[in-house]
Amino acid sequence: MIKRFFDLAYLGLMTNLLLALSCAPLVVLLMTTDPGRSWPLLALLTPLAGPGVCGAFAVLAAYSADRDIDVARTFTRVWRASARRSLALVAAATATVVVLGADIRFVWGRPVGALVIPLLAVAIVLVLATTVLALVVLSERPTVRLRDAARVSLFLAVRHWYLTLFSLVVLGLFEVLLSTRPAIALGLAAAPLLYLVWSGSRFSLTAVLPVTRGVV
Repeated sequence: MIKRFFDLAYLGLMTNLLLALSCAPLVVLLMTTDPGRSWPLLALLTPLAGPGVCGAFAVLAAYSADRDIDVARTFTRVWRASARRSLALVAAATATVVVLGADIRFVWGRPVGALVIPLLAVAIVLVLATTVLALVVLSERPTVRLRDAARVSLFLAVRHWYLTLFSLVVLGLFEVLLSTRPAIALGLAAAPLLYLVWSGSRFSLTAVLPVTRGVV
């Protein structure tokens, strides 16, 4: 019992450290600027989080499957394997959300806004949900085609909407904590919150991505 406690503590702290290091420019910007004013640069750097999140998901999957606590090896291997596709995925998602957000701001207060804004908001939610599930897919299948991963992730995000909603709420909590208390968010909260997101997303993907021992 004591060993398991220390294993979990090591797993969480090491995962948090590697995640922070993998997207260091984004972390530095969050800690030194006002996100409300620096959001364009934050949006530009957000794709850096993609490979790190894939690495963190892989670490959580390895521990859940085999109680593997070789965090650095697992994180580094999956970070490298998924880097190109996860960067492209998060970059596309970020650009889409920025455009949709700009559209919402443009129609805000206009007569057409009452009809268009809910549709744009739903589109943003679907983009975020699809991205989260696709990152879980990439953490286990780094060579999968992005189009295939996105298509399956969108379908399953809608099908398991309750798990999707839960994951987005958890990510929203993490984002608030990250923007207000970045040291606490990255030092302590990241791994536990990402585990909640990963576990729900992994369950949603079981139909197309059966659970196996270990990770890619």
